[in-house]
Amino acid sequence: MEINQKAPAKINLSLDSLFRHSDGEHEWEMVMTSVDLSDYVRIRPAAHIHVTTDSGFLPEDPRNLAYQAARALQTAAGIHAGAHIHIEKHIPVAAGLGGGSSDAAAVLRGLNELWGLGYSKQQLAEIGLTVDSDVPYCVYSETALVRGRGEVVEPLGDLPNFWVILAKPRVSVSTPTILRAVDDSNKGAAPDTQRVLAGIAHRNFEEMTAGMSNVLEAVTAARYPEITALKQRFVKYGAQVAQMSGSGPTVFALCEKKSRAMHVYNSMKGFCKEVYLVHTR
Repeated sequence: MEINQKAPAKINLSLDSLFRHSDGEHEWEMVMTSVDLSDYVRIRPAAHIHVTTDSGFLPEDPRNLAYQAARALQTAAGIHAGAHIHIEKHIPVAAGLGGGSSDAAAVLRGLNELWGLGYSKQQLAEIGLTVDSDVPYCVYSETALVRGRGEVVEPLGDLPNFWVILAKPRVSVSTPTILRAVDDSNKGAAPDTQRVLAGIAHRNFEEMTAGMSNVLEAVTAARYPEITALKQRFVKYGAQVAQMSGSGPTVFALCEKKSRAMHVYNSMKGFCKEVYLVHTR
């Protein structure tokens, strides 16, 4: 028996850090959605947990979030069953697109089926939070308001129709490093989360984008000026909005019309090696 799971990339339409808890963890308020750039996870029975990938950039040991997710599910279920997990990578690594968290979430969903556990998405999300704060969202992988430390996931339904162009510069960002550096003096402009939510509810692209922002963008862009350069190029080539995803460094742009998105995509390919034209799921 083999279980196959798709692990889609995520983008943050809005990202706000409201405050820090006493343990240093952030209190988040984010609107997230998934796009059709995906890793693929294949799982089959084995005596022990074993992870392999086709990427030379990922560890295949307990440092891998997919491995950690499998062990967390083993512990939660109180079982000793194993699995061989193979990850076919397409999402750029250390890019702010949640690739590792999405792989971990795919492992939770796949092992839930393989091991016949019958856990709900909410139960899997609670287990996933012990691995990484983005895993609960990635268990759902649908447009949602995400709050708390990442454990409160409220699906929002359909988005307005638009296309997404992703551009990753030739740098990789350490999320823990960025999060440790964030304070009230260097955060970027806060999003108007309620306006983003209203735009989604009304399926109104302009209303949604008017509220978008990412407070981590200023922190990461201060270290990596490539981010600001990508945003400027996106706007120059006709994108209606451009913003960093997560802790970066990937910048995404949104266009309502596919023809405009194609023009932006083709223009950006001459400026950045890793560019993707995708749609929301």
